[in-house]
This record gives sequence, C-alpha cells and structure tokens, in this order.
Amino acid sequence: MAATNRFSTQLRTGIVRSWLLLCLLGYEAAGHPMPNSVVLLKVHPKSVDAEIQMPLIELQAAIGHQVNDRSDNLIQRSGPFLTTYLMQHIRPVTMDHRPWKVQVGELRVEETQTPVSGAYKELIARVRLLPPDGATTRAFVFDYNAIIHQVVTHRILVSVAQDWEQGITAGHTPVELGVIELDIESEKIKPFVVQLRQGSGWTGFLAMLRLGREHIAEGTDHLLFLLVLLLPAPLLHDKRRWLGFGGVRFGLKRLLLIVTAFTAGHSLTLLAGALGWVSMPAQPIEVLIAISILVSAIHAITPVFPGKEAWIAGGFGLIHGLAFANTILDLQLEPTHLVLSILGFNLGIEFMQLAIIALTIPWLMLLSRTRYYTILRLSGAALASVAALAWVAERVSGESNAMADFLARL
Repeated sequence: MAATNRFSTQLRTGIVRSWLLLCLLGYEAAGHPMPNSVVLLKVHPKSVDAEIQMPLIELQAAIGHQVNDRSDNLIQRSGPFLTTYLMQHIRPVTMDHRPWKVQVGELRVEETQTPVSGAYKELIARVRLLPPDGATTRAFVFDYNAIIHQVVTHRILVSVAQDWEQGITAGHTPVELGVIELDIESEKIKPFVVQLRQGSGWTGFLAMLRLGREHIAEGTDHLLFLLVLLLPAPLLHDKRRWLGFGGVRFGLKRLLLIVTAFTAGHSLTLLAGALGWVSMPAQPIEVLIAISILVSAIHAITPVFPGKEAWIAGGFGLIHGLAFANTILDLQLEPTHLVLSILGFNLGIEFMQLAIIALTIPWLMLLSRTRYYTILRLSGAALASVAALAWVAERVSGESNAMADFLARL
C-alpha cells in the first residue's frame, strides 16, 4: 500500500513537472519568455509599503478579463475590480498568524521592457500593509498569490527597495529576498516569509550621510552653480567688467562668503522642506536651479551683481535646498528617522561640498593671478550657459535633448 502511494505521488509529480516544462517550452518556442511579477517592499517601523508590478499578459491569463488586449483606460474601467482582486490575493500575517490590514492605493498601467521578455505592459499597484498592534514589520508571512493561483508557471520576485534601519535608501539597488513560485514537490504555493535583520538608527544615519554625499557628487547642476559663481570671486571689478586678481585675503574672503551663504540657504530650506513646513512642486524647482546656473554664468562673463555674490548664493541656495528636501520626502520616513535623515543628509552634502571647494579654491587663487584665467573664466561660463539652457529646455518641456542626455551621463 505504501509503495502504491509512493508511486502515485511520484507519477503525479512527474506529470506536473512535464506539464510545466511543456508550458515553458511553449513560451520559448513562441519567442516570448514569461515576464515575472515584481514586489518591491519599503519597510517602515509601523507599516510596509509595497509596489506590485504585474505583467498584464499574465494577469489576463489568470483572471480571464481582457486587461492586456484592452489596456487603454483600464484603471477607469476596471479599477474597483482590480482593487478587489488584489485584496483577495494579498494576505500578510504575523509569524503567529495574526492578520495584517491591506490598503490598495494608486493603480496605473505602464509599458516596460526587459532584455528577456521584450516590451510588455504592467499593472503597477501601490499597497500599504499594516501590522496589528505590537507586531513588528521586520518579520512576517507575505501570503501573496496574484496571477500564480491560476498561471502556475508564473514567478514573483520579492525585493526590499527601502529599509532605512538597514541602510537601504533611495538610489540603492533593491535587495532580493526570494521568489514566490509553485513548489513542485508539494504542488502548492507556499507563503513567503519575510525575515529582515534588525537594523539601527546609526546604520540609517550613515546611509543618509552617504546619500547626501552622493547627491552632490552626482548632482552636476548643484556643483556647476557653485563653481561658476566662484569663478569671478577672486577678481576685482569696475562695475562693467572684471579686472585682475584682488589679492589672497580679498579672494579667500569672497570665496568663503559665497560658500557659507550657499550652505546656509540650502540648509534652511532642506530642514523646512523635509519637515513639511515649505512645499513646492519638483518641476519649477528644477527649472529655477537651471536658471540659477545661467544667471551665475552670465555674471562670470560680465558683472551683473558685483559684490553681492553671497546674497545671490544664499538666495539660490534656498531653491537648491528644496530639491534636496524632495529627496528625503520621497522616503516617507517616520519622525525619528526623519530627524536623523535630515542631519545625516545635510552633513553628507556639506562633506562633499567642502571637499570639492578645498580642491577648487587653491587652483582659483593660483590661476586668477595669470593671464590664462580670463580664458578659463569665459570658457567655463560659456559651457555652463549651454548646459543651463539645455536643462531649462528639458525641464520646461519634459522632453530630453542631446546636451541634457550628455550631462546626465557625466
């Protein structure tokens, strides 16, 4: 009897494996490998936000509705149905089986492309998972089986996109946790266990310090504004044109005033913006940053506001600080994490900014004594003007251009 049961189990497993293999071969033969679903988790102390990316071609096979063939206006037509479907197939519980609350938020359709699957459309769902009182968000069972409950060849890749306490923040490559797929031996889809290591505030603080440093190192527009504004700082002027070197003491004083004013300006609005006291849409901020570079470049060619560079640096620093604040706001942090993040991010910005200034100022002081400095100043200002105009055009129109693309690759 035992031998018969064992043979029956082996036969059933063999049939399932063969059927799965045939499905996979069918996809390969058609030249369309299966696109996977992706779940990106953002872990907070009191909630977990998930972005769920579901290929419409697979979703259509699972639910029988023409969500892929008729994807135009899908959310307007079928939003409530899709929300209900997700609620039925997302069932997180604590490790002791207490249920979490699930809130399905924004739904949208996007087209994506991968080297393996080519171009296809996805349903993107924003979902918030709320644990019961007293439960941790760092260990839970993510019982999720959308699509795969019908399309058993489907796979769901689960990753952590943000975990502040582990130092996983914006710009960090998501950390893969595993895959939800059919277990052939048991012929079941096993609930996915999320078990995250305990993090710390210190790890999160250091991550934000690193993020601030990288933001300046990779933020070509922020650096360009400051460097172009510094170009004429060591020079004397007669209100209509730039003259020669004004001396070491004169030059250093002007340079340090500009840097200090810019630091004070962006620190103020970084704090105010990150705490939600000041709010401004991202697009006008980015346009104003590009304009600030253009104004500084014109000033480097001919005096526009001679002797008032520190005020201009401080004023435009307020705009740059709002852009910095948006980076922190996008993380949607808890109050304690937010305070540490503002401090760490700003220190990272200052660290990188001071390092660059420390390397730049000696060269400015030396070169401004020579006849070649005029060539450096004018050519640097001209290049900055071209870059600024390209950014203004891109950020106003929403369409890229060759120069903006080139600058993005730097």
